[in-house]
Amino acid sequence: MAVLTTYSTTGIREDLSDIIYNISPTDTPFLSSIGKTKATNTSYQWQTDSLSAVAANAKVEGASISYPTLTSTTKLTNYTQISSKACQVSGTDDAVNLAGRNSEIAYQVAKAAKELKRDMENALLSNVAAATGDATTARALGGVVTWMTSNVSAGTGGSGAGSGAIRTDGTQRAFTETLLRATLKTTWDSGGNPDTIMLNGFNKQKLSFFTGGATRFDKAEDRRLMTSIDVYESDFGTMKVVPNRWIRKANSTAAKRGQDVLLLEMDFWSVAFLRDFKLQNPAQTADADQRFLVVEYTLEAKNEGSSGLITDVTTS
Repeated sequence: MAVLTTYSTTGIREDLSDIIYNISPTDTPFLSSIGKTKATNTSYQWQTDSLSAVAANAKVEGASISYPTLTSTTKLTNYTQISSKACQVSGTDDAVNLAGRNSEIAYQVAKAAKELKRDMENALLSNVAAATGDATTARALGGVVTWMTSNVSAGTGGSGAGSGAIRTDGTQRAFTETLLRATLKTTWDSGGNPDTIMLNGFNKQKLSFFTGGATRFDKAEDRRLMTSIDVYESDFGTMKVVPNRWIRKANSTAAKRGQDVLLLEMDFWSVAFLRDFKLQNPAQTADADQRFLVVEYTLEAKNEGSSGLITDVTTS
């Protein structure tokens, strides 16, 4: 007597999990950590200043008053960049019974929002010059490294630019604790007090093997090997060590990532929104649900001397 098996049975219901698995990274450490302010123009401006140099200051009795030549503040400009994501789902697709989500358009909008934040993180960390744009060219914000000039450790031929201009990449070299300590000192001498070291995964692992002048002890009874440094205590203060997947690519080779190590005093960086995140529901032009996410923003480098940059470091 033949046994009916699943191999020949018709009508077995599909067994489809009601969970959608997505491991694409969505963290945006820089954007999530800096301040937020309001822009009111596509050309966003702010001012910086500094004190005069320390000098011997002793006067005799009855001395005449000497009036020095005073200097005005420095005005800096960055431009708001428009970033957007659109999605379109047919009316039929949004009406059928779906696994893992109740509404296809809602699911796609949620994905687009995460993608948009990643694009913003990439722009804020980029080495793209601030550009006013025109009718056919999009405005562009100058990313973090385009503002750094005072405390830059670059490879041979490399340099900082400042004022939102694209910096020049130099010969790559290994990221070492000597470079880190030297740039921290330069930054502190300039008046900065960095609280965050932001770098890519490869150089995060390198930093975790910096000795810092200390001896490590591992307890055998814990059965754990501690090889990670998440807080770096320097001569000039304690800093969080934050890995960032979106540290910019080298300009010369698109395959290289992680060229920059940022020593940031986070309070001196902000994102200025001309238009905060907004979900638009445009006029329907097809048998489809259409959504449009848009944001207009720029980077404010309140005083670049607060932070430091170690650049042209190897990534493999």
